[in-house]
Amino acid sequence: MKSFRHRIAAAAGVAALSALATSQAFAQKTITLCWAAWDPANALVELSKDFTTKTGIKMKFEFVPWPNFADRMLNELNSKGKLCDLMIGDSQWIGGSAENGHYVKLNDFFNKNNIKMSDFLPATVYAYSTWPKGSPNYYALPAMGDALGWTYRKDWFNRPEIKAEFKKKHNRDLAPPKTWTELRQVAEFFQGREIDGKKVFGAAIFTERGSEGITMGVTAAMYSWGLKYDDPKKPYSMAGFTNSKDAIEALDFYKALYKCCTPPGYTNAYMQEGLDAFKSGQVAMQMNWFAFFPGLFKDEKVGGDRIGFFVNPRQKVAASTLGGQGISVVTHSPNQAEALEYVKWFAQADVQKKWWALGGYSCHNAVLKDPGFAKTAPFAADFLEAMGGVQDFWQEPAYAQLLLAMQKRVHDFVVADKGTAKEALDSLVTDWTKVFKEEGKLK
Repeated sequence: MKSFRHRIAAAAGVAALSALATSQAFAQKTITLCWAAWDPANALVELSKDFTTKTGIKMKFEFVPWPNFADRMLNELNSKGKLCDLMIGDSQWIGGSAENGHYVKLNDFFNKNNIKMSDFLPATVYAYSTWPKGSPNYYALPAMGDALGWTYRKDWFNRPEIKAEFKKKHNRDLAPPKTWTELRQVAEFFQGREIDGKKVFGAAIFTERGSEGITMGVTAAMYSWGLKYDDPKKPYSMAGFTNSKDAIEALDFYKALYKCCTPPGYTNAYMQEGLDAFKSGQVAMQMNWFAFFPGLFKDEKVGGDRIGFFVNPRQKVAASTLGGQGISVVTHSPNQAEALEYVKWFAQADVQKKWWALGGYSCHNAVLKDPGFAKTAPFAADFLEAMGGVQDFWQEPAYAQLLLAMQKRVHDFVVADKGTAKEALDSLVTDWTKVFKEEGKLK
């Protein structure tokens, strides 16, 4: 026993010396992590204090508000700037950043440090890490799982007089909607209703044109109608897919929901506007990203037992719009060794567990497949269900052009009342076909 204790002590001593050596090797080094300015970023600042304690590497953060995030950071990458050592970039950037040499390919680093992609939820590896899609070529570590979900005023739904009136009118119980048809029914029921002396509205949905908002909202419906952007057997062949009968029906439905059941003047709304509408008691329901749900649950006015959560409703299929990001090492960084050390640290299961506890959304199976995960937060089970059926926008190098085209076409139809849903999607196919021809993806 004595010799065994000596061996344990010696091993502990070696480990301590190794940690000390690592910390001294990186002493006085500072790296900058770039991301969007939102609640999970604040959680990451707190989490990263442990990294500095362990390695001696100091952290700086460049957080940009969401409306300016893509323009600011894509300009930084395209100009080969040296501001960012680490980038938590949107899933749609992975193709362009890989092909244009902005992100370090991580395969050799992962192999050397025994970082296994099988330790992460497959949908997040596919969406946040791989290029070409589904290939074993990794340019990011899954960092922030996210999907579009919904919140609702649980306290309003549970009022006896409201429940009784709804059941009398619709012959079913008032409950979180499971289909888009039910969602519209609930939204119409609350639209213009007076609650606690205040006129309220049915739902806050995405209508913003400037960045990505209305596309993320519209696709939440279109994916649930079974949208596929192109022919699986003939990539980039979009006719009959992007503008299919089901896609047209979904776009019409989204416009009808916008017209019937949103607050007045809700013509250019995205994440923050939805949060404001919900927190101020204007709406019964709100679409938004799961990333905001921890903060909403803690809100003094609408959180706690006043708020409920549900996954994106199905219609013909169960599906959710993918959010979230991977963390990448920027090739233009002069501090790649230190940035890689951060990725190595962040990939550890115990770090991922703390990341979830602080309000980040881990993609690690050690967190998500824990038998008790569903009970760790009132939205945890819904998050897990949503991530099992996520679908994403194009991740092509020409992503920005593709997104701008869709923003214009669907906003013109849904908000500006220009043309029909069919005309909007037919025009979108024409726009995208031109882009892919210019890219050499179509003849």
